[in-house]
Amino acid sequence: MWDPGRYRQFGAERSRPFFELVERVRADDPAFVVDLGCGPGELTAGLCSRWTGADVVGVDSSAEMITAAHEVLASLPDDARPRLRFEQADVSGWKPDRPVDVIVSNALLQWVPDHARLLPRWVGYLSAGGWLAFSLPGNFDQPAHALLREMAGSLRWRELLADVAFNQQASDPAEYLDLLAREGCAVDAWETTYLHVLDGDDPVLRWYQGTGLRPVLAALDADNAAEFMAGYGARLREHYPRRPYGTVLPFRRVFVVARREP
Repeated sequence: MWDPGRYRQFGAERSRPFFELVERVRADDPAFVVDLGCGPGELTAGLCSRWTGADVVGVDSSAEMITAAHEVLASLPDDARPRLRFEQADVSGWKPDRPVDVIVSNALLQWVPDHARLLPRWVGYLSAGGWLAFSLPGNFDQPAHALLREMAGSLRWRELLADVAFNQQASDPAEYLDLLAREGCAVDAWETTYLHVLDGDDPVLRWYQGTGLRPVLAALDADNAAEFMAGYGARLREHYPRRPYGTVLPFRRVFVVARREP
C-alpha cells in the first residue's frame, strides 16, 4: 500500500528528476501525453501546463495514489480539467487506445521485474516521432539499500521477510541506449547523483518509509515493523550522520529520453 502523504514529505527532492527529465523532451505540440506511474498526480497535472493542447492521462497501480490524483484533478481550473484523467492499471499490461506522442515515467520502472522487456513495447505505442522519457533510481549499492537487504536476510528477519521482493533499480545508461537505439530511436541517456540535504530527525528513514521500505513494512505486523524500523533507523544514522545544516543523502538516478524516428 502506498501512502501519498508520506510520499509527498520530500516532494521537492522527488519532483526534481521529473522536471529535469521532461525538460529534455522536445515535443512541440503533442496531442496525447501519458504519465506511467503518476503517483499522487501533481506532476502529471503539470504536463497540462507544459503542453497546453494535449490530452494527458496518468496511470498508476495504487488505488491510494489514484484517489489522491483525483483530488488534484478536482482542484484544477475548469479549462485544464477536461484534458486530464487518471486511471488505475498495472503498467506491465497497460496499452493505450491510440498512438501516444509522449510517454513519461519517473521512478516507476525499478518496481517492475525485468522492466527492460517493457521498453520496446512502449516504443511501439508511440506515434511516429513520439517520445519516451523515463528515470529511475540507480543507488542499489548505497548503504540505505545494502543495510535493508542485510537486515532482511539476517537470522532475526529472514523467515518473516522471505517473500519480500525488493525493487530492482536501474541498469547502466549505456544498456538502455543500446536497447532503444536498436528499436529505431534517437537516444539521450545520462545519470546524475543528487546530494539531497534533508531536514529533521531520521530523514533518511522517513524517505525510505515512503518507497523502499514499503514491501518490508507490508509483510510485518505492527510490533515487528516497529522493531525493524528502530534497528534500521539506528544503522542509517551511523551511515548518514546529521550535520549542522542537515543530513546528506546521495541519490543516483538514471535518465533516458528516446525519440522514435519518424
